Amino acid sequence: MKTLCAILVSASLTGCGTINTTFSSDSVAANKLGRWNSNCAYIPRIYSGVSLDYCALDAEPRKLHGHEVRPGVALVVADMALSGVTDTLVLPYTVYLQSRDGDVKANRFID
Repeated sequence: MKTLCAILVSASLTGCGTINTTFSSDSVAANKLGRWNSNCAYIPRIYSGVSLDYCALDAEPRKLHGHEVRPGVALVVADMALSGVTDTLVLPYTVYLQSRDGDVKANRFID
């Protein structure tokens, strides 16, 4: 149990896709998709962390703005693997959210 808690805490501190899509407001993921100029118009709530990471890889090359940090491909792929495990753990909850709220739609009006 301590190990699971440590993994969840470290994942939330590193910006895990699952944490950003499941346990944060929809605007967090929607704004990221818009800011990245992602080719994804929406992401499903089921396996949303993996989907958000995929959309990060499928987005246009990003320019750095101010103090924004751009994760490298290796970090995104590592987060995708961690998100896959975490998405599986929270699958019953995300199935409920998907049926209640639908997909998370990208915000296309972010600079």
